Amino acid sequence: MPRYLGLVAALVALVAIVFTVKLYFGASGPPASRLAGGGGPAMLAGAPAQSYPVKTLDGATAGLDRYRGSVVLVNLWASWCAPCRSETPALERLYRDERGKGFTVLGIDQGESTEAAGAFAKQMNLSYPILVDEDQRYGRAYAAIGLPTSLVVDRTGHIVRGIDGELTLAQMHEAVDPLLRARE
Repeated sequence: MPRYLGLVAALVALVAIVFTVKLYFGASGPPASRLAGGGGPAMLAGAPAQSYPVKTLDGATAGLDRYRGSVVLVNLWASWCAPCRSETPALERLYRDERGKGFTVLGIDQGESTEAAGAFAKQMNLSYPILVDEDQRYGRAYAAIGLPTSLVVDRTGHIVRGIDGELTLAQMHEAVDPLLRARE
């Protein structure tokens, strides 16, 4: 009888291992490859973009809904985040190049004070609008896995694309240019 218990335990362990591996890898590869196509903010494509009233750098209150009618690249960031710092010059360049076409970059600081966000914006010479989300409501609503996280929102206020991680200027253009051309 003890011999059979050992065999049953081994069989149960094997089934558990197979189940875990199948759950982890699924039909489309490991989690990292699934995130690129359907997890995190990517899973929100087509959904209405949520808007929350948060502070602006000058102490007023605003939310994403303020920019309805424009194509918006929402960028969730924090000043302590190295990849955020690295992609910020490209965000500024994209904003300066495309803002006359009904486009804006909306930087939303996650979890820091207005003073910290303002110091970063000044240091980086940013001209695009900055919101300060001390409670990180946008990060939770947009399924941000980490920072930076970016979302492309169309003129009707719907999420077209969600992206985790640092973007290059070329990747930013790839994400927003089709929406900008659609109006031309």
